[in-house]
This record gives sequence, C-alpha cells and structure tokens, in this order.
Amino acid sequence: MYSWIFRHLPGPTWLKVIWAILIIGVIAYLLLEYGFPWVQDTFDLVDNTVDTGNPVGG
Repeated sequence: MYSWIFRHLPGPTWLKVIWAILIIGVIAYLLLEYGFPWVQDTFDLVDNTVDTGNPVGG
C-alpha cells in the first residue's frame, strides 16, 4: 500500500518524502482530533473496570 502511494506522488524522491511526511501528519491530526473522540463517544470505552478481587492462589 505504501509503495503504491509513494509511486503515485509527484516529483523527485526528496519531494515524495516531504509529501509522505505531510500526508502522515495530516492523517494523524485528523485521527486525533476527530476519529478517536468519535470512537470514544460512540462506543463508550471509558467505563472499563478492573477486578480487584482476591489474587489467584492467595
């Protein structure tokens, strides 16, 4: 997948590297700002609990 994207980016290799870094940064920003908060609100993942009962064998 990454090689397909890299082959289709315009310009010489140094420009392709810059484009790839920018694209990765934009994707990371969008996930952190919109994707992950939506998942947290939609699937209610913050109400997890850990069992604090007696340890096994003790």
